[in-house]
Amino acid sequence: MNSISANLNIMIKASEKASKILIRDFGEIEKLQVSKKGPADFVTNADLKTEKIIIEELKKAKPNYSIISEESGIENNKDKDNTWIIDPIDGTVNFLHGVPHFAISIALKSNNEIVSGLIFDPIKNEMFYAEKNNGAFFNNQRIRVSKKNQIDDCLFVTGGKLKDEPSLPYRKSGCAALDMAYVASGRYDGYFQQNLNLWDIAAGIVLVKEAGGIVNKIDLSINKNIKIIASSTDINQKLLKKLDNF
Repeated sequence: MNSISANLNIMIKASEKASKILIRDFGEIEKLQVSKKGPADFVTNADLKTEKIIIEELKKAKPNYSIISEESGIENNKDKDNTWIIDPIDGTVNFLHGVPHFAISIALKSNNEIVSGLIFDPIKNEMFYAEKNNGAFFNNQRIRVSKKNQIDDCLFVTGGKLKDEPSLPYRKSGCAALDMAYVASGRYDGYFQQNLNLWDIAAGIVLVKEAGGIVNKIDLSINKNIKIIASSTDINQKLLKKLDNF
């Protein structure tokens, strides 16, 4: 295993512990008690239980770090320069419908920069992680963005509603975190979406960058209504041209 920091090790352990709840509840999806949270956006018992475990594990190790999480919101603690950013289940709608495409996402923001990120797909047992200046990895193997340089050879991914239909080969997966992880690992060539929350994409930002990709400038002091374009370096300019009105 490559050398990882103490903070990333904490994130890995927290995600692995929380994933046991997700795997169990995914197998009993019909029994979940569900309450509506917003259009196409649901909160489940699994969401809340998973987040609780992650926060408990992170606090045990770093009690003074601040926290931004999807369900619990913002918790400012003594250390405001270091903030955990947590999405306990990215892809909740997939989860609820029994579609095995969702992930735990944990990132660490330090001095207004994402320095560590982890995205864990518990059903496929696929873990993507990265640290600033230390590369991006998938199940302990180094990953890099794709090298394709022709739009027609590429596959892009997006989500949400699109105002204008881009002339691109793309699909929608319903899980922003995995979309970013798949760009980092070369499965997708680029990802673009609007109206995102910081916890959807925080871990993916450092993953794509450390895998050699490009992410548009994002104001990390804003938690909502974020627009993102992330891609391999080789296709970035051509993608931006196609998304001129995005």
